[in-house]
Amino acid sequence: MAAVDLTTHPGHLARRLQQAHYLLWNTMVSEEITSPQFAVLNALVAEPGLDQRTVGERVGLDRSTIAEVVTRLTRRELVDKVRDPQDGRRWLLRLTPGGLRTHKKLAVRTARMNQIFLAPLDASERGVFFDLIQRVCDGAEGLRHPGEVEVVGA
Repeated sequence: MAAVDLTTHPGHLARRLQQAHYLLWNTMVSEEITSPQFAVLNALVAEPGLDQRTVGERVGLDRSTIAEVVTRLTRRELVDKVRDPQDGRRWLLRLTPGGLRTHKKLAVRTARMNQIFLAPLDASERGVFFDLIQRVCDGAEGLRHPGEVEVVGA
């Protein structure tokens, strides 16, 4: 059997891309706050007072992962949880003053990191790159039920 050309395997390339992102994140942005944690802070800057489930949906984290991320951010006193006055079973999330300061600091760092990460692409290629990745991510939402996914061109 011949070796497989992994440059045609999206999972392999996605893993390599994630490795590069992880390295840049840890060296340029933060060793303490992870990229998913920053995504939660960012979601709460964009839409303060969201409930935990909605934040998870906004940033693409499953229920157990968003719960763990929120717990860590709460322990660091970056996020507060308050009972929803309309539904006592639901928790609403809001950034603390420390969470706002942390987001502001990390947002500047992520902008610089992204410049370096995307340096191999010119401006027009970046637009295409983001469009294609977004389409694959959107399509991946359906992979929770792979039998129902329509394969285009098959």
